[in-house]
Amino acid sequence: MKRSGLITTKIGMTRLYDDTGVAHAVTVLSVGDCAVIGNRTIEKNGYVANVLGIREAKAKHIAKPQAVAAEKAGVKPYRKIVEFRCSDDCVIPVGTNMVASHFVAGQFVDVQATSKGKGFQGAMKRHNFGGKEATHGVLKAHRSLGGTGMREWPGRVLPGKKMSGQMGNETVTVQNLKVFGIDDAENLVFVEGAVPGANGTFVLVTDAIKKEQKDLPIPTCEVKKTAAEETKTEETKSESVAE
Repeated sequence: MKRSGLITTKIGMTRLYDDTGVAHAVTVLSVGDCAVIGNRTIEKNGYVANVLGIREAKAKHIAKPQAVAAEKAGVKPYRKIVEFRCSDDCVIPVGTNMVASHFVAGQFVDVQATSKGKGFQGAMKRHNFGGKEATHGVLKAHRSLGGTGMREWPGRVLPGKKMSGQMGNETVTVQNLKVFGIDDAENLVFVEGAVPGANGTFVLVTDAIKKEQKDLPIPTCEVKKTAAEETKTEETKSESVAE
């Protein structure tokens, strides 16, 4: 059994207290208007997946193929679209609005996001090098990374050598973070610990692949309808029966 993940937005960090009064540092993730906008099937695509979108996009901000695909599927165009591989019993119907209760308090999740970009950095900050000595002949090279050559052979710097360069702004995955709690009213997920990326970053949240977990809603949590929606549904059913 493999469930779909969620696309969330990082709100920031705060502290929450458990029943014993112990404070926990948590990251607040907002599910927002995340919804299922498509499915992938074995017959058509060769694999099974749910296609999710978040943050409705304006018509002028999306490409024409994306607009046509959204119109054909009968859904709104979204700014961020992600596929989540899943098993056959975890396919979610198109048009389903995802909620924070897709996850359960106490379970473990994996989060993936783009880390903060830190620009061009030296080897000491980027790779935790020790630097050179303060004295004994070292002049104006205290934070240098040292020699990078290889003598006559191969006579070049080998690929992958740890050197100065662009730091951050890369995809980072953090595994086995615990879900501290859920806020159904605001559609928020509270995850213990730090999550990569700046506030406002899109964060992909999935069930932890290294943990065996039970009692999770399959394929997802059913959204409870309001009294008005239930009344409208009953009226529609009665009209169809009368016809």
